[in-house]
Amino acid sequence: MRLPDFPWDLLAPYKKIASSHRDGLIDLSIGTPVDDSPLTMQSALASSGSAPGYPLTIGNATLRATLERWIRSKFFEAGPLDFLPTIGSKELVGLLPTLIQAKKVLIPEIAYPTYQVGALVAGAECVAVGDDCREWPKDADLVWINTPANPHGRVLSQSQLREIISWARDTKTIVVSDECYFELGWDCEPLSLLQVADGDSAGLLIVHSLSKSFNAAGYRAAFIAGDPALIAQIREVRKHLGLIMPAPIQAAMRAALDDPAEIAIQKERYRVRRELLRAAFLDAGFTISHSEAGLYLWATRGEECWQTIEWAAQRGILITPGIFYGEKGANHVRVALTATDDDIRRAAERLA
Repeated sequence: MRLPDFPWDLLAPYKKIASSHRDGLIDLSIGTPVDDSPLTMQSALASSGSAPGYPLTIGNATLRATLERWIRSKFFEAGPLDFLPTIGSKELVGLLPTLIQAKKVLIPEIAYPTYQVGALVAGAECVAVGDDCREWPKDADLVWINTPANPHGRVLSQSQLREIISWARDTKTIVVSDECYFELGWDCEPLSLLQVADGDSAGLLIVHSLSKSFNAAGYRAAFIAGDPALIAQIREVRKHLGLIMPAPIQAAMRAALDDPAEIAIQKERYRVRRELLRAAFLDAGFTISHSEAGLYLWATRGEECWQTIEWAAQRGILITPGIFYGEKGANHVRVALTATDDDIRRAAERLA
């Protein structure tokens, strides 16, 4: 097995150019939250420092009660369901093909690179596919969908999700929906795969994270939910591997989900940043594609993406080439909204 080179290493020369700008570097390349984590999470973490015993892989009773309320109220009111807290969502994305022993994995043709890496680590065949599930290979074990999607912010409609569920049932393929940007809809409201499953979770899983919605990327707090049979299989392997969310993080996760007001507060911060940055890129001659949800602008100047990366670096701005997400992204760049208000304002001024 040979993994691809870590793509962000290729940005180093452009980061050097951008860093030489007389007013310094503005990094809009990686979607790392910069605003404070909620005080409720910080307080719960600080008060849970004594954790002498091993935590439960399935999560302690109070976290499980909170997770079930959260999932039932938002995604899946009634029907067979189970769930697990996970050590961030990237860990889950990278290991899930191994945990379910997949041999063939389908991923979106423009996609978060870890989907491919997870398939490679599992020794599985990885096939990039377009939006039309009628054209997908019918012999896969696992298909990843991502809505809202990283990098381009596209949201799958109710009819698309229903078609995917129908396809999965016909082909007996597991569908996993990465919904980590679910709370960040702009031009439309995202739907969860489980919201359109009509109470039947068989063969379906969803992945959610607190990293973006609660500014808690450093906590590595996420969960997977759906088909109880699949969750049981994943749980047993995770128990053997010792993949357990630490007890203090379980306490912080429960506190956040029990007090979700921070989601709306943070979303408003991002809305303001998005409007300012979007207008600046449009005024600078860019076209914004999709980007109806999530934390990025998917932008193009109608040229090869590395030319655009250099153009931005000359202005002290570092952004991400679309080629990192697949060949179909070669003429786009991804611009992150995860920067301070001051950096977003300064980036807009430089684009002008």
